[in-house]
Amino acid sequence: MIYPSMLSGLFKLRLVLFLMALSLVLSGCSLFKKQEKVVLTPEKLYSLASDEYKENNYSKARDYFTRLKEEYPLHEMAILAEIGIADSFYSDKEYAEAENAYRDFISMHPVNENVPYAIYQMGMCSYHQIEAIDRDQSETIKARKEWEKLISRYPQSKFSPLAATKLKEVKLRLAQREFYVGKFYLKKKKYQAALSRFETIAREYPDSGFDDKIKNHITETKAKIAEEEKEKLKKEAKKKKKEQQTLSSEEEKKPEEPK
Repeated sequence: MIYPSMLSGLFKLRLVLFLMALSLVLSGCSLFKKQEKVVLTPEKLYSLASDEYKENNYSKARDYFTRLKEEYPLHEMAILAEIGIADSFYSDKEYAEAENAYRDFISMHPVNENVPYAIYQMGMCSYHQIEAIDRDQSETIKARKEWEKLISRYPQSKFSPLAATKLKEVKLRLAQREFYVGKFYLKKKKYQAALSRFETIAREYPDSGFDDKIKNHITETKAKIAEEEKEKLKKEAKKKKKEQQTLSSEEEKKPEEPK
């Protein structure tokens, strides 16, 4: 005879066995998923990343590129993944992060064929952060330096002509900045400071598109300086004459010494 207490014990035992079996099944599924993650080949990871990139899913693309780099660090596609990570930042308009990623790539692979592209892209990261001409032009200067470096070191690269075009644009920007500041000093009658800016444009940014305007401003500013100097000399002469007159007057007023 089976007593109710025995039935209760059997139920508890079956429940425990069921839960144990369920746990094994779930952990087996989890293990299977982990194994499934590992079996993705470098080619497959790169393909998935590329597909996400084309769909403008840059964050997901970056995850796949990062996974490829971390799981297959010695595979030749890991280098392409590093470029992919930088590109995903760039396309996502995270220019500071992109610039760092390109710089790291150049540092780690200085002789890789993609270095000219990375240098060009570093310039582009700065280019997209350029501010108005009445603001700081640090990013403009950085872009200029990167593109000058590219053209100098890799003149045969297909990216050098692109850099040359952009370089002309940022040089014009810097010339406009100097002209803006020069005009400001001219308005404030700080003629030497204005002349320095105009002469910098003539010296460092020839063929900037407004050479005749710069020549005219240099001539005008020099004339202002000469006029200012002339006026200064006139005032000094007048002051000296007045001092001499005062001295003579004082001499005349002195009482004669007794004989």
